[in-house]
Amino acid sequence: MVTIRLARGGSKKRPFFNIVVADSRNRRDGRFIERIGFYNPVASGNADTLRIDQARLAYWQGVGAQTSETVARIVRGAAAPAA
Repeated sequence: MVTIRLARGGSKKRPFFNIVVADSRNRRDGRFIERIGFYNPVASGNADTLRIDQARLAYWQGVGAQTSETVARIVRGAAAPAA
């Protein structure tokens, strides 16, 4: 199954997550199909906390990709202030 999930990057105590489309059998930070955005929980100043390509997210969900619980929560939270 194809999932939309977070892949961790960054250094110790400074996490940075890429939002990726990957086969569920691959490792968390392993091979992925496409990178559709990022989430930076420790962004400071005017740096972006979240950037996601909504068109690609809608496409992958349309062809059957499942979002992880964390990505679904992040996307819902980002859509609420924009509305």
